[in-house]
Amino acid sequence: MRIVAGSARGRRIVAPQGLDTRPTTDRVREALFNSLGSLGVVVDARVLDAFAGSGALGLEALSRGAAHVTFVEHDHRARHAVEANLATLGFADRASVIDSDVHHYLPVAPAFDLMVCDPPYAFDAWDDLLANSPAPLVAVESDREVHIPDGWELVRQKRYGSTVVTVITRSSTDPLE
Repeated sequence: MRIVAGSARGRRIVAPQGLDTRPTTDRVREALFNSLGSLGVVVDARVLDAFAGSGALGLEALSRGAAHVTFVEHDHRARHAVEANLATLGFADRASVIDSDVHHYLPVAPAFDLMVCDPPYAFDAWDDLLANSPAPLVAVESDREVHIPDGWELVRQKRYGSTVVTVITRSSTDPLE
């Protein structure tokens, strides 16, 4: 895997061994971040990479100018891969790696500008995840279309082979805003 664009373009990153982490393909990351870039939401943003895995989504955000990325991952092999990637790319000073389950972290998380998430394929707790989102804009990679709960609006959704990328924003009528 490589970083697709930005200051670290073309640099290799590692993914943890095993079947628990499914790294985002270069093609999907490129499409997702081109879409987010066209919305003007990456440069100088504070980003949360939930279900970080290898950290590919958050690393791409850093390469494209995000101010800071917080990576949340409970698997120790994946956290070590994120830390190694941050050191290799020279992004460690603009990142935090949190050892936690996403559902435990979100209710106590500080505010973010953007949350990117690539949960396990079997994940289906979107209502709970989004109810606790510390960001008004969320980009999701999934193996199927994501149910968009009340309080959120679809910005963009596109299928790339077996992967569906969905970008949603908190509704302006959301009482939590």
